[in-house]
Amino acid sequence: MPANSWPDNDSYKELDPLNSLLSDLSVTEESVVETRDLSLPSRFQGRRGKAALVLTIVWSSTLALHLASWGSLFILGLTTLLGIHALVIVFAKPRRYQKEIQGELPLISILVAAKNEEAVIGKLVKNLCNLEYPNGQYEVWIIDDHSSDKTPDVLAELAQEYGNLKVIRRSAQATGGKSGALNQVLPLTKGEIIAVFDADAQVASDLLLQVVPLFQREKVGAVQVRKAILQAEPGANGNAKKNFWTKGQMAEMALDTWFQQQRAALGGIGELRGNGQFVRRAALESFGGWNEETITDDLDMTFRLHLDNWDIECVFYPFVQEEGVTNAIALWHQRNRWAEGGYQRYLDYWDLILKNRMGTRKTWDLLMFLLTMYILPTAAIPDLLISLARHRLPILAPVTTLSVAMSVVGMYAGLKRIRQEQKFNVSTPFVLLLQTVRGTLYMLHWLVVMSSTTARMSVRPKRLKWVKTVHTGSGH
Repeated sequence: MPANSWPDNDSYKELDPLNSLLSDLSVTEESVVETRDLSLPSRFQGRRGKAALVLTIVWSSTLALHLASWGSLFILGLTTLLGIHALVIVFAKPRRYQKEIQGELPLISILVAAKNEEAVIGKLVKNLCNLEYPNGQYEVWIIDDHSSDKTPDVLAELAQEYGNLKVIRRSAQATGGKSGALNQVLPLTKGEIIAVFDADAQVASDLLLQVVPLFQREKVGAVQVRKAILQAEPGANGNAKKNFWTKGQMAEMALDTWFQQQRAALGGIGELRGNGQFVRRAALESFGGWNEETITDDLDMTFRLHLDNWDIECVFYPFVQEEGVTNAIALWHQRNRWAEGGYQRYLDYWDLILKNRMGTRKTWDLLMFLLTMYILPTAAIPDLLISLARHRLPILAPVTTLSVAMSVVGMYAGLKRIRQEQKFNVSTPFVLLLQTVRGTLYMLHWLVVMSSTTARMSVRPKRLKWVKTVHTGSGH
């Protein structure tokens, strides 16, 4: 999930001092274009107050559970409820998709917002402009957001070579970051399906032919293909096996796709992940395009699509490869903005969610996900402190154990599914188990990220200070 806004200057370094990590994420609360009730300016105001209220409720409830005689019984009941939901997800059968395209091929517009991407933009353009799709039926738009490096020169040269490549350069005064860039070019595009990629993306040549059939089900508003860390192959300097962090991200992406696919199979929530997302134009226009008041445009659009009664399909194949984050500090920056953007959307659309606008299945699935991914990590800090003071086990231990167990099962299942579909993959069950153990240890960072993010959002004023993931084009 890429950043929604570019930094004010280009001096960002992935090794910023640790004392800046807890204060570098925030959002302004200026007005946006009014489009139905999904983007009213008032909807994006008061986030700090809402976050503080939720934090107060969660922490005080955790204290109450420790003091109440029925606290342990309540947690056991909650664990049982979550366990039943988890079992339903585990045994869900993924949807089978029609692989043949009926009728005429739809027009597709591929969009890439890029800023200072000279290291990777050339390879990206060559990849996207040579896809297997009828000539004239798809176009590639690169939005150069006023790059200060050689990105404009590279694009100008490539535009002479590829007839389906269109380049637009934004002015220095342009606002809205990535969302603003995408919104600016959308009226110029012709595609019935809008695809969005990051500047470091690499895909198979038959990507479009594999994705288009999924849109033949009329309720499908978007499709997210699996993200994968770029593999080191002839002609490709990937960093999937570079170190613990990149190997962990590889397992994490398998887990994420497995969860999204299983949840969608039950009529629950499939989610967009920015890079490798395809959105039906009719769905996109129904709620006014990308939200320029969020720091994670893909997560925000996920809620908007479901609130507008569209489905999102998530698939293992085809997939999109991207560079992995190679060190802990850069990962901390990235995951904090993902966590804040994910939490932020609950604060923005909470009333529509409680009105069951998504439908019962999706609302239930969403609330279970909120409880597991945000509420429990938020409650972990006071739970641990109280348990230490009272010399007893954390009262949330049963729920936490279930959550970790579900992560292990999902990660192994996701890695196994990749192995089954990649006929050339010779990974043994033992290797998959080792990858799962390593990935599970890696995933523990989310507990710290989530708990610190929900707390920080409650006390720090909102500022728009943003960074994007640095792409090197070399795997280093």
